[in-house]
Amino acid sequence: MVHAVAAASYEGPSAVTVIEVDHVEPGEGQVVLAVRAAALNPFDAKMTAGAAGTDPAKLPLRLGSEAAGVVTAVGPDAVGLEGEPLAVGDEVYGHRLPGAQASELTVNADQLLRKPASATFAEAAGLLSTGTTAVHALEAVRVSAGDTVLVHGVSGGVGRMAAQLAILRGARVIGTASSARHDELRELGVEPVVYGDGLAARVNELAPGGIDAAIDTVGTDEALDVSLQLMTDPARIVTIVNFAAALAAGAQAIGGGPGADPGREIRAAARLTLAGLLADGSLDVEIARTYPLAEAAAAYAFLVEGHAGGKIILEP
Repeated sequence: MVHAVAAASYEGPSAVTVIEVDHVEPGEGQVVLAVRAAALNPFDAKMTAGAAGTDPAKLPLRLGSEAAGVVTAVGPDAVGLEGEPLAVGDEVYGHRLPGAQASELTVNADQLLRKPASATFAEAAGLLSTGTTAVHALEAVRVSAGDTVLVHGVSGGVGRMAAQLAILRGARVIGTASSARHDELRELGVEPVVYGDGLAARVNELAPGGIDAAIDTVGTDEALDVSLQLMTDPARIVTIVNFAAALAAGAQAIGGGPGADPGREIRAAARLTLAGLLADGSLDVEIARTYPLAEAAAAYAFLVEGHAGGKIILEP
């Protein structure tokens, strides 16, 4: 039997459990994946509370969308995202994989990329959700060489990825984070500042010439207010959380929230770019904590605390 993480009800993360499901043979264009690592994302926790609906017929609700593993069976015409046929034994990863938090998945091959030998299964599993969001944010505010970018929540999954990608574009990154994270952020090339009272003054001291673009990954009033205070063009502020307030201020909102730009084409195109950067060692995917699949409930409890500072991984 296959073990899978699911929500037994719509009562929130406390409803997370591990169930047994049937093995599914691959159809045309599909492969079976023996999962080696599956990543948790904040939306997974929201799913347990009915973010995608509360239809009782869908319970238990399978969870997860990101995984990496080894191909164990292939159906006809199983071609990966890179355009090459997949074979038994290939090490692959992907996202947009429904029910990815499981010991085994039967998925569409065209959602999978080959895992480079230089990356762990956990790193590959944790790349694409935060990575594609980060690319979308950078594109939305047109980050390019010479820009000074303020990233609110730079030690979080999306913030850390956005900072790395901005630096690769030739931008300077100033990022808000707790002081405990500053040394590791400096190693990535980020100039960290603590959030809280006086943030605008601290950023202005570092960048008296001003901020060109701002990326909000935390959704606080402070993040938006300080960005507006430091910048002349609100259209170069983007949030992945604080949708209504940002849009009302003339800033941008991206993702799945009300009025936000989902950016499906940008995010889809970003996958191959991110894969190349992972393969050549240009990106660091931070793993905050790893749990056995059987301890999924504990992993979700840690997720909702909101202070992971990296990806949370389940290993079957």
